[in-house]
Amino acid sequence: MLQNAAQTYQSNQVTTATPAELTLMLYNGALKFIKQVKIALEEKDIIKAHEGSLKIQDILYELMSTLNSDYEISKEFARLYEYMLQRTIEANIRKDVEILLEVEDLFIQFRDTWKEAMLLAKRQG
Repeated sequence: MLQNAAQTYQSNQVTTATPAELTLMLYNGALKFIKQVKIALEEKDIIKAHEGSLKIQDILYELMSTLNSDYEISKEFARLYEYMLQRTIEANIRKDVEILLEVEDLFIQFRDTWKEAMLLAKRQG
């Protein structure tokens, strides 16, 4: 029962979110999965680590697919997302936490910058 309520809440949150909020959710989701992968690697749970890595990759694909190529900055984002994707794949293949930490740091920077941009946009709007 509680699980259903949580799923309904989460579903409603996604369907009512603005594109900016959805992007923030993707960043936060990636950070959550990175944490899970790090724990799985510590516990030598290779399958769980692999599954989490695939979820991170899916998020990066989603972020890349939503970029608006009309803006020059989108090309920079695309390059960074592609780099993060390659590093995530490499971390998964090697089961390397250090590489994952690099990707995590980039996601934190993206998330924090995005949150700040959302706040600035709210103040100006």
